[in-house]
Amino acid sequence: MKKMVISETRAILTIGNLKKYFKNIRAVDDISFEVKRGEIYGLLGPNGAGKTTTVKNILGLLEPDDGDIKVNGMDPLEDNKEIKTLIGYISEEPLIYKSLSPKEMFNFIVTVRNLDTVEITNKIADLLDSLEAKQYYNAPIVSLSKGNKQKMQIIAGLLHEPELLIMDEPLAGLDARSSRIVKDILKIHTSNGGAVLLSTHQMDTAENLCDRIGILVNGKLVAEGTLNELRNIAQEVGASLEDIFLKLTHQDKSVNHVIERLKVTLK
Repeated sequence: MKKMVISETRAILTIGNLKKYFKNIRAVDDISFEVKRGEIYGLLGPNGAGKTTTVKNILGLLEPDDGDIKVNGMDPLEDNKEIKTLIGYISEEPLIYKSLSPKEMFNFIVTVRNLDTVEITNKIADLLDSLEAKQYYNAPIVSLSKGNKQKMQIIAGLLHEPELLIMDEPLAGLDARSSRIVKDILKIHTSNGGAVLLSTHQMDTAENLCDRIGILVNGKLVAEGTLNELRNIAQEVGASLEDIFLKLTHQDKSVNHVIERLKVTLK
């Protein structure tokens, strides 16, 4: 992955007071954060916390009820075409052309994005080999396992060398080897000046991979910072991200209560 040309502004994604409601549900409730070039920012929260809704607003798939979103200074709704050249998106459920083979899908992407065929062919071959997926290159995508579909989606998201990778549970379905390689791909991407927004509810992934973490609960960003900064906020020296998360979301006491009850029930 070659060094990308970036602007002088360090934050590639800025979100200010974002709100998105669905009737009486405050899916995203006045959140603000930024993702800087050279970092992996983790948006951490349980299912239903508002992570996917936030991502869809960034991608221009949903219109915010209030607040601002800027991707390299551009608005996702007004400058959607330009922003698509800056973003690579990998979802939890592969959003790929299941009626095609990976080869046909990659060729389609090359054509639509007007990419250099020779350069992209070499990149595809290297990524397929790295993820042990060469044997599925001409197979119908619909016939692939979830993990192999995810590999193809990850490759597709990297082809145009986006400055910002937005990944919604990107390791879902991947084996340990592929997960490790994808994690290293993200580190290479940020070392080359890119940025990653990683939406996840996997504590170990966020703790081991992210430079900064925002904890999202019920649509609200309840804490943000590096792991050590979050430890300070929670007043938990040396605690794991899981313990920090449970304390900051006020679930620690209920979890401890359940564990004590189960010790009696299951003895």
